[in-house]
Amino acid sequence: MEILKSATAGTLESSDCLITVEPGTGINLELSSSVMNQYGRQIKATVLETLERLGVANAHVTVVDKGALDCTLKARVECAVYRSCDASAANLPWGGVIR
Repeated sequence: MEILKSATAGTLESSDCLITVEPGTGINLELSSSVMNQYGRQIKATVLETLERLGVANAHVTVVDKGALDCTLKARVECAVYRSCDASAANLPWGGVIR
């Protein structure tokens, strides 16, 4: 998928995250987390894996994590990517079905 415009998903509430995707060159991941020391590597791996599964090759991704679970991170990344390419209203099968 090609990132066409800036889009966000999520909140800054506890146990959630705010994901912002913007057009970019290559994958540039900017991560801040309240649990960075404990789970920073896992958060990064989850975000990058989700982007790869969606076929995103060029994007600037900002993640502000407040202790979100992996399933929440995946859902927020999917939503932000779909919003950024205007695919969110196209009756997509959510939840990891798209390969």
